[in-house]
Amino acid sequence: MTKGAEDTEEVTDALLVLLLRQLTVESDRFAEMFGEAHGLHRTDLNALAVIMDAARMGDPMSPSRLASALHLSASATTSVLDRLERAGHLYRDRSATDRRKVELRMHDKARETGAEFFMPLGERFSAAWSDLGDEERRTVARFLRSSIAATVEVRARLAP
Repeated sequence: MTKGAEDTEEVTDALLVLLLRQLTVESDRFAEMFGEAHGLHRTDLNALAVIMDAARMGDPMSPSRLASALHLSASATTSVLDRLERAGHLYRDRSATDRRKVELRMHDKARETGAEFFMPLGERFSAAWSDLGDEERRTVARFLRSSIAATVEVRARLAP
């Protein structure tokens, strides 16, 4: 489909669901390529993403919060953390404010390795979005946030 055709295409809910699903599949495959190249399970990659996002927000991640975020048992979370620690991606550190608590931190090398792989995608996204104005970007951000919230809500409702 050409750029002009996209501008006149009827954007139905079904089309949005289709496109979001296609993006999810492509994103998953992209992440799987990284995992395969570095011997990481999909759950390991999800754990790293959750830990990175928490650190970016200035909110250190604990093993129990990670378990909750990934919907894993304590033993499964320990297995994930052990694999990531053995692979040199993260370490467990005592909290500076409460020595009883453990905080999960990524090694700089792990962050650099991830950036090397994912940076080209980020750059390509930037190029693809370069013609979007501020209002369109706000609309896309609102769409993504509401889609994430809807997914979380339905997942929580359907969870055993």
